[in-house]
Amino acid sequence: MTTAATPEELALVRFDAAGLVPAVVQDAHSLDVLMVAYMNAESLALTFDKGLATFWSRSREELWTKGETSGNALAVVDVRYDCDADCLLVLVEPRGDAVACHTGERSCFYRSFGGGPDQAPSRPPHVDAR
Repeated sequence: MTTAATPEELALVRFDAAGLVPAVVQDAHSLDVLMVAYMNAESLALTFDKGLATFWSRSREELWTKGETSGNALAVVDVRYDCDADCLLVLVEPRGDAVACHTGERSCFYRSFGGGPDQAPSRPPHVDAR
C-alpha cells in the first residue's frame, strides 16, 4: 500500500451515528467500481495496518477482511476521503479470481435497470466471496 494515515487525518473522518462511513471500492487500474461497504474506525485502522480492505458487516455485526475465506482479497493501493470526510474511496488491486461480489461477479454493479427481474449474473455465484 502506498498510503498511510496520520492520527490527524483519521480524526477528520466523519462517521455516522452508528459509527460507520461508506467506502466505495474501486479497481486502481481499470477504475471499475467493485463494491460499496461500510467501515468503522477499527476496520479503517486494520485496512491501513494489513494493506487489505477490511470492513464492518452491518448484517453480521462483525469485522471482515475481503477475501479471508474466498481468497479474493482486495490489496489496498490508496485510501482517499471526500471533501466532507464522510465517504471513503478505497483503490485496490483485486487478488485471487478478482471477484469482489458475493454472487461471484467481478463487481457488485453487474446489473442495469431495464434488464428485467430475471437478469442473471454472467457466471454461477460463489458460495462465499468474503
